[in-house]
Amino acid sequence: MTRITAPFLDDPALKRVLAALSAEGAQALVVGGAVRNALLGEPVADVDIATSAPPEDSIRLAEASGLRAVPTGIEHGTVTIVAEGRGFEATTFRRDVETFGRRAVVAYSDRIEEDAQRRDFTMNALYADAAGQVLDPVGGLPDLARRRLRFVGDAETRIREDYLRILRFYRFLARYGREAELQALSACAALREGLRDISRERIGHEMRKLLDAPDPSRALALMAEAGVLPLVLPGADAGDMAELVAAEHDFGTGALPCWPRRLALLGAHDPAGALRLSRDEAREQDRIAQALALPAPEAAYRLGRRAAAQSVLIRAARGEPPPFGWCHAVAKGDQAQFPLAARDLMPDLSGPALGAALKRAETAWIDHDFALGRDQLRRIALEQDS
Repeated sequence: MTRITAPFLDDPALKRVLAALSAEGAQALVVGGAVRNALLGEPVADVDIATSAPPEDSIRLAEASGLRAVPTGIEHGTVTIVAEGRGFEATTFRRDVETFGRRAVVAYSDRIEEDAQRRDFTMNALYADAAGQVLDPVGGLPDLARRRLRFVGDAETRIREDYLRILRFYRFLARYGREAELQALSACAALREGLRDISRERIGHEMRKLLDAPDPSRALALMAEAGVLPLVLPGADAGDMAELVAAEHDFGTGALPCWPRRLALLGAHDPAGALRLSRDEAREQDRIAQALALPAPEAAYRLGRRAAAQSVLIRAARGEPPPFGWCHAVAKGDQAQFPLAARDLMPDLSGPALGAALKRAETAWIDHDFALGRDQLRRIALEQDS
């Protein structure tokens, strides 16, 4: 039998919740990502609970143990139980009666096997009791050991329940998988048109997470092959993604937030519209695109250090090695302050001539590695205009 020994199982608050829910014999189990990540030795962010107790019993049992229960998703069987100032979502086992895309008619169940059949992937349908004993109703443990991503039951059925599961499939493949089930790949390709009915906000949420995986290159290549990538991100080309991931590690930037850089590499026609980027996210994409058209020091001066550094890595992925000392050059450009002002050229110049002279002087200053002083720049501006 498989057992996990993750630190979260020693959490007194979680122990109180599990003990309360199981006080009268109901099952109360940790489910999904916490169990999966514990088995993989990955960090655990959230702990979700599945229970055979109906929602009204969950509320009653929690309150009987001195805990507060909030019906945050009661229509879906979810109750948030607050212990020691923290909330834990406890959802009653469910089974599908009818499904209509993302919407479904469900009934509560007291059987873990029926609850597991509603979940997306076998590696996410793993449960653990308070002692860490793992329950595996759908064969998720062998899949997890092989890092094989497989839908629970029939892949097309799972996808038709929610077409966003196509993108979730590629995201989980990028983050946790080494092997993709062929039936799953075929189903994603065959049903990709269903993604047209998914909101761009939801698509953008999944794509951000996918691009933030340690190495999304293989998943993106499979998405392109299946016709999924051009559907959700028209114009995107993932051909250089593996090289970008290598460049990130080579230059020690792998720990930085990277999905904006990777999205910029893809070169999609309208990433902001396709993924419903926020105003700040869209601005960053624009800055990176502008930086790609400039030498790195000038990009840092005009657009900031971050955009310039992103552009250097993207160019490296596309076969343009970074120049020696580029980090220092980018830092210098970011800190540079143009020393010449319009008043320094007045009254000798005015109007369009003044603007043209300032621009020429600035160009010379950038070309000389930001080293020219105000007097030198003034002479350049006035001599060229005389």
